[in-house]
Amino acid sequence: LWHRHRGTRGWGLGPGVQGLGAPGTAVQLQGYRYERWAQGLGVLRGSPPAPDMFQEPPPEPAMEKDPSRCQEPAKRAEGDRLGTEGMEAQLDEFVGAHPDYNEEEEEQKYFRRKRLGVIKNVLAASLASTLTYGVYLGLLEMQLILHYDETYREVKYSNIQLEDIDRKVLMGINVTPIAALLYTPVLIRFFGTKWAMFLAVGIYALFVSSNYWERYYTLVPSAVAIGVAIVPLWASTGNYITRMAQKYYEYVNYKEEHVQEQQRAPRGACNTYVIIFQAVFYACFHLSFACAQMPMFFFLNNYLYQLNHTLFGVKHCGTLSHGTLPGFNKTVLQSLPRSVNLIIVESALMATAFLAMLVVLVLCGSAYRPTEEIDMRSIGWGNIFQLPFKHMRDYRLRYLFPLFIYSGFEVLFVCTGFSLNYGVCALGLEKLAYLLMAYGLSASACSGLALCTLRLRRQIPLLAGAFLHAALLVTLFCWAPEPRSLLQAPLLYAIAVLWGTGSALNKTSISILLGMLYEDKERQDFIFTIYHWWQALAIFTVYLWSGLPMKAKLSIMLLTLAVAVGTYLWMEHKVAQHVAYRLPRIPRPRHKMRGYRYLEEDNSDETGSEGDDSKDDDDNNDDNECLAQHASGDELPKDDRDQLS
Repeated sequence: LWHRHRGTRGWGLGPGVQGLGAPGTAVQLQGYRYERWAQGLGVLRGSPPAPDMFQEPPPEPAMEKDPSRCQEPAKRAEGDRLGTEGMEAQLDEFVGAHPDYNEEEEEQKYFRRKRLGVIKNVLAASLASTLTYGVYLGLLEMQLILHYDETYREVKYSNIQLEDIDRKVLMGINVTPIAALLYTPVLIRFFGTKWAMFLAVGIYALFVSSNYWERYYTLVPSAVAIGVAIVPLWASTGNYITRMAQKYYEYVNYKEEHVQEQQRAPRGACNTYVIIFQAVFYACFHLSFACAQMPMFFFLNNYLYQLNHTLFGVKHCGTLSHGTLPGFNKTVLQSLPRSVNLIIVESALMATAFLAMLVVLVLCGSAYRPTEEIDMRSIGWGNIFQLPFKHMRDYRLRYLFPLFIYSGFEVLFVCTGFSLNYGVCALGLEKLAYLLMAYGLSASACSGLALCTLRLRRQIPLLAGAFLHAALLVTLFCWAPEPRSLLQAPLLYAIAVLWGTGSALNKTSISILLGMLYEDKERQDFIFTIYHWWQALAIFTVYLWSGLPMKAKLSIMLLTLAVAVGTYLWMEHKVAQHVAYRLPRIPRPRHKMRGYRYLEEDNSDETGSEGDDSKDDDDNNDDNECLAQHASGDELPKDDRDQLS
C-alpha cells in the first residue's frame, strides 16, 4: 500500500496522476508522453515499486511527426463529449417528462379525483348518521315497549324496578344536553371535526352494547353519555357538510387566483354546493326514522296484542287527551320474547352501530388541513369557551333562536304526541311503525324540495314548511279521532306524510340558511353548536310537558311557530337594510416555536416586546369581534342583493 499512502506526489508526477498501478493509464507530464512507460511499470496494488522505476525513461528517438498521434486528443475529447451527451440523454429519458405527458389533463384528473373524494365524504357522513340514528331510535323504541309491559318486567326483572330505570334513562338523554354549550367547543377544539363525529358515533354504539345487560349501572350511565354526545355529533356533522361544500367549490374552481393563493372565496360562491350537500344529507338522514322501524316490523310486532286489548280502557284521543295516552293497557305483549331472540336483534343493531363507526373512520376524510387543525388547537381554552357566547351577540343568530326551538319541538312531537295520542290511540300499537315509516320516507323524499333554493329566494322553502305545519297544528287542535277506529287511518297517514314534508323543509332550510349567512366564517362549528343546543333545550321542554293536555301542547307549538316566522322575517328585513352585525372571529393562533427546528429563543429584553404583547392581548380581547360593515350595496352578499332587493 506504499504507493497508495504516498500518492503520486511522492513520485514527482503532480496531483493529476494517481493510481499508476492501473494498467492502461495515460499520463501526460511536462509535454512528454508516458503511456508506454506507465504500462511497463508492472506495479500492482499492494507490491513495492521496483528500484529503477524512478529513473528517467530513455528519450524516444527523433522521428517524423505522426499525424494520427496529433488527432488522438481531438478524438478523445470528441468521445468524451459524445459520452457526456449520451449520459444526459439517458438521464433525461429516465427522469424527464414523458413525451405523451399532458400537464393540464393530469391536473384535471387530479382535481376530478378530489371532487369525487368530497362526494364520497358527504355520502359517508350521511350514511353514518342514518345508521347511527336508525339503530338508536329503533333500540330505544323496542326497549321502551318491552319495559312498559307489566308481565315482562315482573318475569324478567322483578327486583330491579325497570320502570324507574327507564325514567332515569330518558332523563339522562334529555337533561344532559343542557350543559352542551360549555363542553362542545372544547371537544371540537381538542379532537377536530372528524374525530368529534367518530367519538359521538362510538358513544351511540356504547349505548347499544349496554342493553345486553340491562341494569341500572349500565343503562343510566350510557344514557347520560348519549346526552353528552348529541350536540357534539350534530355540531360537527353540520360543520362537516358545510366544509365539504367549500372544498368542492375550491376543487371546481382550482384555476381561480383566490383559490390558488388560499384566500377567502367571494360572497355567495359556495351557496350552490351548500344547498345540494345539505339536501343530500337530510334526504339520507330522514331515512333513519324508517330504518328504526325494522325491529318492530321483523321482531316485536309478532308479540303484540291487537288494538281491542291494548286500547280497551282508552276513552279520549287527540285534542281531548291529557298526558301520554291515558287508559292504555299495561299489558301489551301476548307472549314474552325469548332471550336468545333479543340477543340476536341487539347483536344486529350492535353490528350496524359498529359499521357506522367504521364508515366515519375509513370513508370520511378530514375536514380541514393539518395546519388548520393545529391552528385551532393552539388557541387558548378560554377563547374557545367564549366563542359560542360571542356568536350570540350577532342579531342574525339571535333572531333565529325561536326557529331553532320550534325545530326541536316538532321532531319530538311527531314521535311522541302525534304518534301516540293520535295514531296509536286510533289504530293500535301495531300500527306505530307504519306511521313513523310514513313520516320518515316523506321527510327523506321531500328534503330534495330544498333544492328550489337554487332558483327561488331562500325564504320560500322555510316559510312553506312553517305554513304547512301551522295548518296541521290547527287541524290537530280541532280534531279528536275516535279510539279503535281504523276508518281514520288514511287521514292519519296523510298527516304523517305532510308533517314529514314540513320537517324536511324546516331542517334542511335552517342548515342551508346558516351555511349562507356564515359562509365567511373560518369555522362553523360554533354556529351549529348554538343551533343544536337550542334544539336540545326544546326537546328537554317537550320531555317536561308530557303530562300537559294536548291542547296546551299544540298551543305552545303554534305560538312558538308564529314567533319564529316573525323573527325570521324581521332578520331578513334588517339584512336587506344593510344593518351592521357583529361578526366574531376566531383569535389568531399563537405558535410556540420549540424544538430543534427553531433556534430562536424568546427575548424578553428585546425592544418593543412588551408593547407587542399588550397589543396581542388587546387583539384577543375586544378585537376578536368586529362589526361587519355593509354600508354599500357592493359589500352586501350576492345572495342578499339577488333575493332581498
